[in-house]
Amino acid sequence: MQKWLMKNRNRLTAITGILIVLAFAAKWLFKSETAESGLLLAASLIGGFPIAASAWQALKVKVISIDLLVTLAILGAFVIQEFEESAIVAFLFLFGAYLEQRTLAKTRSAIKKLVEMVPETALRQTADGDFEEVDLDDLDEGDILLVKTGGKIPVDGEVVSGSGTANEASITGESMPLGKKPGDPVYAGTILENGTIRIKAEKVGDETTFGKIIELVEEAQDSKSQAERLIDRFSKYYTPVVLLLAIIVGLISQDLELAVTILVLGCPGALVIGVPVSNVAGIGNGAKQGILFKGSEVITKFSKVDTIMFDKTGTLTYGNPRVSQVKKYGQGQLAEQLLVSVEKESAHPLAKAITGYYEDLEAKEVEASQVLQGGGIVAQVAGQQVLVGNRYLLDQYHVPVTKEMEKDMEELASAGNSLVLVAVNGQLELALGLKDEIRAGVKEDLVALKKLGVKNLLLLSGDNQKTVDLVAEELGLTEAYGQLLPEDKAEFVKKRQAAGEIVAFVGDGINDSPSLARADIGIAMGSGTDVAIETSNVVLMNGSFDRIPRDLALAKATRRNMIENITIALAVVAVLLVSVLASSWMNMAIGMFVHEGSILVVIFNAMRLLAYRSKLQKSRKLIENNFSQATGPYTKGSESIQ
Repeated sequence: MQKWLMKNRNRLTAITGILIVLAFAAKWLFKSETAESGLLLAASLIGGFPIAASAWQALKVKVISIDLLVTLAILGAFVIQEFEESAIVAFLFLFGAYLEQRTLAKTRSAIKKLVEMVPETALRQTADGDFEEVDLDDLDEGDILLVKTGGKIPVDGEVVSGSGTANEASITGESMPLGKKPGDPVYAGTILENGTIRIKAEKVGDETTFGKIIELVEEAQDSKSQAERLIDRFSKYYTPVVLLLAIIVGLISQDLELAVTILVLGCPGALVIGVPVSNVAGIGNGAKQGILFKGSEVITKFSKVDTIMFDKTGTLTYGNPRVSQVKKYGQGQLAEQLLVSVEKESAHPLAKAITGYYEDLEAKEVEASQVLQGGGIVAQVAGQQVLVGNRYLLDQYHVPVTKEMEKDMEELASAGNSLVLVAVNGQLELALGLKDEIRAGVKEDLVALKKLGVKNLLLLSGDNQKTVDLVAEELGLTEAYGQLLPEDKAEFVKKRQAAGEIVAFVGDGINDSPSLARADIGIAMGSGTDVAIETSNVVLMNGSFDRIPRDLALAKATRRNMIENITIALAVVAVLLVSVLASSWMNMAIGMFVHEGSILVVIFNAMRLLAYRSKLQKSRKLIENNFSQATGPYTKGSESIQ
């Protein structure tokens, strides 16, 4: 019976409304009070039954729900033979629930649109070279797939032949199409706007970037923030208090109608729905822009952030460095060949820059290698020990450094280079200087963060202190610290938290994972590693730095919207209860009408968040115009934590 009632609840709502209209028609057109009473009685029963069933289900698990208050109000109206009141209360409650359900579905439209962008089938190459249409569930890694103009890309993979342009808005939030050619990556859920390509599947199903986006957004929208849990606990005790108040008022006043009216007016529906609908709308808005919040609690905490720490490479910079200078000592040529051999085994941005610079050198076989986090790589190549990394790595292996070498390192660092040192069999052979380009618009974005209330902007990097200082001075950061190991960065986060600061950390690499996990809010650039993305609280899917101030502004707007909804809900309940006790015009029908109206008000207020992106875009020009006045003082950091 319960399942049938839930399934047909909307139909019962419609029937209840129709019966009420017929009842009024019978009274005013046909002057038949008997027909009116009969129709209103039927409407009360049909509308009240599903409400009573929901109340009973809640009581079975020892919960006094809003449905119980409304059920008692309907029964009370029956007892005093106010069938008009009971019918209207039942209809308004059911109709309000219907509108609430429909409106909430709209705020969850981000999920619906994301799911709709996943194709159900794909064209897979067969053994004879033809292509057959298969279900998405039948795809495996390594399959060759054909995507034609206008088609949806079904997997994460790499283009093996053909060319075209793809719209990756579902992944990055950017609508500008990107050119695709052999060797370029493609992502499930994106659209090939023109051209024809063949791709090799690397990730399928839930393992694709798109599948993870859907999973993250679903989990986030289903999670509850601290405010929501507080409201749930409040409602758990509030509802019995209203019931007790109605009983006390009824006993003192001997006015059953007044007691029943209090039951109706005291329903905290808007209060219960106000917080989650704000969070759902905020998460949905972020998902459309390529910003993934991992839960509503993340939004609340992020809105209060006062300190943001940044990694340098791949975060403040593009992560595409180039070799600018090379200093050679001793066996320079052999060392270069050994360096290339080691770096071809690595996916680090600096490694890619070095192999690109020495693209004509033939690599030797690497017999063994080990990564020293925060230091570099120790490898065995052609029977020789090769160290590739920073000064910390050389110190760990006691590699001697002459005054000339020290001077060279100083010059490279002073010019803003990142240093890569190469030692062979315990002797320093090469010192390479690599420069990375700062992301366009980062200055303006940092100013935007300051305008949004972030007091401290810190740069934490494993790079040398002089390079870090140059970047910090150029960007107007408040503090900067270089030559840090991953554990040093995490310790920085811990110390600032202990000082009472709410800390966010922005990074993209494996070495950033401890800090991302330790921070109150970890923000991963979507172009970074899977480990960084997994350990973070917020993911910027296209790795665009300008998403960070948008992200923070959206979090603040969502929290502000949530507070507005709580205020509206509490104010309406207070006004209704005062009105019923202090005036003669308030009754159950009017009270329920206002009550259901307040639910719609908080829902529509929350839905304003779905269009919040345009406001952020309008503010960007203002930020750019005021950059020169907003940059603050910069404090040079020390080379170690003391």
